[in-house]
Amino acid sequence: MKIILWLLGLGALAVGLSVAARYNEAYALVVWWPHRVQIAMNLLVLLLAGGFVIAYKLVRLVVRGMEMPGEVSAYRQRRRREVAQRAMHEAERFFYEGRYGQAFRSATQAYEGISRPGLAALLAARSAHAMHDTERRDAWLAHAAEYDGDIRFARLMSEAEMALADRRFDDAAQHLDVLRASGHRHLAVLRLALQTEQGRGRWAEVARLARTLRKHDALTDDQAAPLLRRAQVEQLRDAEGDLDALERVWQTIPERERRDTGFLLRGLPYLIGAGDEKLAVEAIEQALKTDWEPELASLYGRCKSTDLRSQLAVGEGWLKSHPEDSGLLLALGRLCLRAQLWGKAQSYFEASLSQQVSRAAHLELARLADRLERKSEAERHYREAAALGA
Repeated sequence: MKIILWLLGLGALAVGLSVAARYNEAYALVVWWPHRVQIAMNLLVLLLAGGFVIAYKLVRLVVRGMEMPGEVSAYRQRRRREVAQRAMHEAERFFYEGRYGQAFRSATQAYEGISRPGLAALLAARSAHAMHDTERRDAWLAHAAEYDGDIRFARLMSEAEMALADRRFDDAAQHLDVLRASGHRHLAVLRLALQTEQGRGRWAEVARLARTLRKHDALTDDQAAPLLRRAQVEQLRDAEGDLDALERVWQTIPERERRDTGFLLRGLPYLIGAGDEKLAVEAIEQALKTDWEPELASLYGRCKSTDLRSQLAVGEGWLKSHPEDSGLLLALGRLCLRAQLWGKAQSYFEASLSQQVSRAAHLELARLADRLERKSEAERHYREAAALGA
């Protein structure tokens, strides 16, 4: 319908122009001395219109000819960008597929044409690192650094991850310090910092980071527990033999973490070995109130509190509920030795052996027999202990 209307309109216009031209008897006189040219007005109008159209076409042709080199150049650049963008996508896909050689080649191809070459350089560096090619990795990291205005923090994160993978913990820490100084304290940075501080042996910082990550649900309680346990035990190990330093470390450990049985079994021997007379006893008594652990009960016998009678009473109270616990019986025997209750100590050691044969119980009986000058009995227990230890 629209085409029909256009045709009718053009037909009407043509008829109108024809009628107007028939009744137009005007003429134009063109004087170009010494010549004079007389021409009908209708023809002049047609010539002018035709001349305008021809001039317009010529001008357009010239303009198009002048624009052509620029358009060709723009087309080539556009094609290069498209090829580079495809190469970048391929590089990312190859990298995540673990095809690092192809990822490296695609990333280097994308570097020249992509709109953000820093990302291509960074991907090439990571691919080279995955292939253990340190020379090319460092070269492409240098290229990436040229675009720090765009990807500085991404580069620092990548360098920290690569340094951590290579066990260059101090280098990783330097990169992470720059990130944190710039306000980047998100969970990914904290996770990297946790691994870095573990590698550097800075256990107080490991404990702090593990608690922070647990607080933000980036670590579950089960994931955080072994990290915190090791961090605390390592701090105690660093202070081994220095009771004052051990007590300072102990006071920095939150109450919730002090109740961890795994930590107590590994950490309390440092306090006991340094001559602690209070903390170890209190910790074991508190822990065993809520959750019975035979190994902790056995460790109780090595604690040296100032009130031996009270310690014995507590241990014998536990015995009513756990009469067959060999570790508790061994601990009570050791406490009786300290109290010089020789007969009672012997009966507890023998009761412990009746429940579970152990090298520790035989050694304690051998030492007791030596003290009581029962040499044959002592030699027998030493032989039994040696046989169990072999």
